[in-house]
Amino acid sequence: MSDDVLAHIPALRAYSRALCRTVAEAEDLVQETLLRAIENAHRYEPGTNMRAWLFTIMRNRFLTNCRKSARERTGAADCASTVPWVKADQEWHLQARNMWAALERIPLHYREAIILVGVLGESYLDAARILDCDIGTIKSRVNRARAMLRVAVEPML
Repeated sequence: MSDDVLAHIPALRAYSRALCRTVAEAEDLVQETLLRAIENAHRYEPGTNMRAWLFTIMRNRFLTNCRKSARERTGAADCASTVPWVKADQEWHLQARNMWAALERIPLHYREAIILVGVLGESYLDAARILDCDIGTIKSRVNRARAMLRVAVEPML
């Protein structure tokens, strides 16, 4: 099982960065996911989709962390060290930032679907398994997410 898990770490990192706001939070989420996978290795059924199983663990961990953070408010948002002091001057960097900002503004269920299908290349069927919904729902969410991103980014082009 360990060989299969190691092959999926890059995809887990990409998915966690799409879900989390900071790289540190994303790395912590990957570590928590791998820890939960090791703890629950006896529950994994050989022959099933390991990637979907790991993504489901990550999504559940992310949602649990969101619920916890909603109850625990800190002063991190007011911290001066998180404010950038030099603006990026490369156009491609600004476009990427605008795209990620637009992605963060769309509802979570659309964001998850577009990241799984559009960025990570998961099939609609695997995305439906990961997000625990019908394949038609995934197709609809991806379509709506693309439309929302198109509207948000087109004025910038």
